Amino acid sequence: MTLTSSNTVDFYQRRKHGKYRLVSAPKLGPVADTHCHLEMLEDPAWAFIRCALHNVTFVCCVIDSVDDGQAGIDIVEEAYDKAKSELPKVLENLDDYCQDKNSICDDPKIPELRYIIGCHPHYAKDFNDDIYELIKNPKCVAVGEIGLDFHYDLSPREVQIEVFKKQLKIAEEAKLPVSLHIREAHDVALDNIKFSKYGTLLHCFNLGPEELKPWVDAGCYIALGGPVTFKKSDNVREALKYIPEDKLVTETDAPFMAPEPLRGDVCYPDYVIFTANFLGRDLNQLMDNARRLLWRP
Repeated sequence: MTLTSSNTVDFYQRRKHGKYRLVSAPKLGPVADTHCHLEMLEDPAWAFIRCALHNVTFVCCVIDSVDDGQAGIDIVEEAYDKAKSELPKVLENLDDYCQDKNSICDDPKIPELRYIIGCHPHYAKDFNDDIYELIKNPKCVAVGEIGLDFHYDLSPREVQIEVFKKQLKIAEEAKLPVSLHIREAHDVALDNIKFSKYGTLLHCFNLGPEELKPWVDAGCYIALGGPVTFKKSDNVREALKYIPEDKLVTETDAPFMAPEPLRGDVCYPDYVIFTANFLGRDLNQLMDNARRLLWRP
């Protein structure tokens, strides 16, 4: 699956009748995107270049061990190398790609890249042993996104639970943290999870304070992306007040769930700057949190 990109580093808000409006972007200190799917973008190399220009310096790409496999990693690695070679050319000809130069950072560099690798609950019925080899990749920093999805039920629930437990054990044996995808199954997940001493990240949290409490009490990191900016996400913004400063990280889930004011567009990893700006938290702290959990030299 590929999604359309365009040869620009600007941000455009979708308007009526197929029109777009240029959006002024915040110019921030270094920001991390702890969860994106670069292999799903039409031009992941351009996504890396956009990150460089908007000071997104650390990116974790999620690779599904069943749906993507080694081929997904190969796509991202090829794009990464291409971005490094093309960035100088883009900087030399920035006028061709950018109208909003106020948003461009002072020292653009291709971000550090790491992987989160695991079997999504959608593919639990097809789980195989490929994960054991894939997580040996030296850039793999976590097992994920693993968990339970009782909204779509694309795999039987009992199989999802079985594979969830199996991958928790795999992560523990590999001494890696886990990144969780839990949808409409938080209570069941809590009944079946063994929290890792290597860290647990709750990806795409979109519930309220009451549902958040047991995860915070267990010492989990909480990832917030585009949904926290949506107009009807008052419950998530209320829950934000209860996330400890040292447990909050930023993400996009690109190409999905672009933040306001870009909602409805294909999301890119650099869109995380809008979420980080919205959160109003200390950017150094957010980066420290991401690297503390999701970093291996």
